[in-house]
Amino acid sequence: MEPLSTKYRELILEVMSHSQGETHVTEHNVLQMGNPELLPYIDRVIEENLLPGSELRHAERLSELSAAAERGESCLILMEHYSNLDLPVFLYLLRRASDEGRAIADKIIAIAGIKLNEENPVVSALIEAYSRLVVYPSRSIEIIKTNIKDPKEALAEVMRSTTVNHASMKMLDTIKNQGKIIAVFPAGTRFRPWDPSTKRGVREISSYIKSFDKMCLISINGNILRINTDGSMSDDLICEDRVILDVGPVTDCAAFRAKVKEDLRFRDDRKQAVVDAVMAELENMHSEVEKTRL
Repeated sequence: MEPLSTKYRELILEVMSHSQGETHVTEHNVLQMGNPELLPYIDRVIEENLLPGSELRHAERLSELSAAAERGESCLILMEHYSNLDLPVFLYLLRRASDEGRAIADKIIAIAGIKLNEENPVVSALIEAYSRLVVYPSRSIEIIKTNIKDPKEALAEVMRSTTVNHASMKMLDTIKNQGKIIAVFPAGTRFRPWDPSTKRGVREISSYIKSFDKMCLISINGNILRINTDGSMSDDLICEDRVILDVGPVTDCAAFRAKVKEDLRFRDDRKQAVVDAVMAELENMHSEVEKTRL
């Protein structure tokens, strides 16, 4: 394995030269539409590292979800999260599945944490290819309170987080019934094998499920970009792998929440129970695929 920034240095410089995105996030630019000029460069990285047998299973379920979105229903995708190439690989496989797959890919807007825009210029240039709604995650807000020693500076950043998130949720309410499909990583961060807590869903996801009509879960087996514990996100390690994404059935969000709350009616934190049920189902899907992937 080799760092992405080393193996694809020239390609990344080319991507950055075509980048036109706004990296600093304010309440005025939380919705950032993808730059299609960058897709061929990122597609090349994916093509060179996906092994034969990589596939998107049950893509027809996304057709069903897309049809619901076209009818004006709010539609949600909840995906496992292992690397910053999860979304690019998913959309690459979807676009290559069929003409309809390309049309569905154009409808997908991902919820993205603010640090993808602001922390690393290489990462911000790569994610510019994809449409996203930027949020300030609760984990990042807690880091602010811990790491920024100047009380005034910390307060200003917490206030910015509130402003950004308010604008993001307002924008979400606007676009979710306009034929778009919103993709969210319910763990809120990439899974780190040495830290099992990174595979626990964040409580806020329950609010997403409550406010949407339909959802699909997507498991991810295999990963062509591994976390590098000794570097930044642009130093993550690129490698070849067979990647399989499996799309779960289209599910009614209200019915899903009702069933979880009925099954776990004596549990104190029912919002977390809903998210835990999502993560458990994703884990079941992942385990079934892994039995045959290798």
